[in-house]
Formats: sequence, C-alpha cells, structure tokens
Amino acid sequence: MLRALHLGDLLVTVPALRALRRALPEHRIVLATNGSLAPLVSLSGAVDQLLPTADPQELDWTGPAPDVAVNLHGTGPQSHHALDRTEPRRRIGYRAPGWPGPDAEDIARRHPHERERWCAMLAAHGIPADPADLRLPPPPGGPVPNRSCAPVLVHPGARYGAKRWPARRFAEVAAVLHCAVSPVLITGTADERDLALTVAREAGLAESRVLAGRTDLDELCALVARAALVVSGDTGIAHLAAAFATPSVTLYGPVGPQQWGPPADGPHAVLHEPDARRGDPFADDPDPALLAIGVGDVLRAAAALRGSHAQASG
Repeated sequence: MLRALHLGDLLVTVPALRALRRALPEHRIVLATNGSLAPLVSLSGAVDQLLPTADPQELDWTGPAPDVAVNLHGTGPQSHHALDRTEPRRRIGYRAPGWPGPDAEDIARRHPHERERWCAMLAAHGIPADPADLRLPPPPGGPVPNRSCAPVLVHPGARYGAKRWPARRFAEVAAVLHCAVSPVLITGTADERDLALTVAREAGLAESRVLAGRTDLDELCALVARAALVVSGDTGIAHLAAAFATPSVTLYGPVGPQQWGPPADGPHAVLHEPDARRGDPFADDPDPALLAIGVGDVLRAAAALRGSHAQASG
C-alpha cells in the first residue's frame, strides 16, 4: 500500500487501511509512507510493516512481487508506475492504463471528503470500508485524564501561508484561554519555533509554554490525546484531534472542511467563511476566508465546546 505523504494525509486513509486489513487477513501488509509517521502507523492497527518512503519515486521494494498493490497515494501516473515496478499480481486503485477501478473524478464528485473518497474507491473493488472508522486509541501512557483540567494546545503553524492565521490573532486567543487550571501550550515543528515564540510573547506567556520543536510525533500524539482543546488551522494536528476525539476548533481558509474536516458527530468546531475564499492552498499569504474569521469567533467556538464537554462529563 502506497501513501507517501504527510501526517494529515495518512490519518484520512486510516479507514481504508483498516478495511484492507479486514479484507486481506491472511496477508502481510506493508505500507510505503514517510518513516516519521511510524507512531501513527502503529496506532492504526492495520499495518504489519512500514517501508520508509517520502515520495513515490523513492519506493524501494526489494521483496518478492506482492500479491496486491494498493495505490492510496493518488491517481497517478507516478504513483501507479512506482507500484507497477513491484510487479504485483493484483492492482487496487483508480482507473488508469493497466489499472482497473473507478474513475477518480466521478468518485470526487460523489464523495467530497478525502476519507470518503478512498473508502469509495475500495468499495468499487469489492472491499467495504467505513469512513467513520477513523478513531485511534490513545498512545501508551495511561488513560486520558479529565479534560477539564488538561492543557489547551494552540498551534499557529501550517505548511503553507494560505492556511496560516495571523500570529497576533493566535496570541489573543492564547491569552484569553490561558489559566492555571488549563494552561496554554504552543505547539509546532522546529521550523515553526520562531512563530510559536512570537505567539507566546504577544500572549504574555513564558517561553517554557512553547513546545514547538521540542516534541517528536510520539509526544505530540500523547499531548493531543490528553488535551482539553486544540486550536489550529487546517493542518496535521487538527487531524490528530479528530483521530483522538479531542475537542478542537479548526480554522479553514483556501480549502473548506467538506474535503478535510473532522467528523460532524465529534467534539469539533469548524470555522470557515467560504464567500471570502480565494482558494489557492499554496499561496504565501493567508486566504481571505481565513482572515474573515475573527478572534471572537474562535473564542465563542472554544467556549461552546468546553461548555458542552463539561455538561457531558457532569
């Protein structure tokens, strides 16, 4: 199985991975994906072996020809060609030369969400899959504590500027949400540490509250699984919150929640202003739809989520 992409991209295929595990119980399942995602691959419970692969062109399979090759990476041709080189006996993916299967554009029209698309592709090959089968168990380390007194995670970064809400606004949110019972922690990658420090400084938070660049994926998973709330843009940590059913407020800009959002039945709030959207997910500056979301919008969504959780817990 090939899915050589990033954190969120892997998490939206968890239902498909589990469907393949159920459909092929006698097989040894190998997932070609980014090696840094090993903790999530393990938590999925669907994979026997991870083959470190950062790009389809880097797929380096030296084992015997597989019985089945599954393209969960895309529509090809590069990903199809990479799997063809393994000489599989059966191919599961979208329709392409040498590949039977459904038409990718037809699937996308009928199934707006990425999780649903991969499940629909498998269903077209006779493999039933449930898009709702996305939850992950919490990482080892004890049960999830009472979320009412757990930290709030504020994550200001995103891979592209179009999905990055202004640091000043994240700082205003962090300043209001921070309290002794549920302190705010600022998360991010090593490349986002300066951004996180800026948010902390403008929020009046100590540098010790900045975890950006100080956590590996195992530690980030543990933080998210046990957090009171996650506030972020449309990036990987939002998908982690969905996977662990952690309350979250996610801000959407160039791409709406219809394609990448959390399940509607979870403790999640999605904020999006589609009428203002420019729609270029790779732009360097924030999308107008993202800028149309105000600090008050985020704080009201956070208060509503935490109030609902308190009632459910009480």
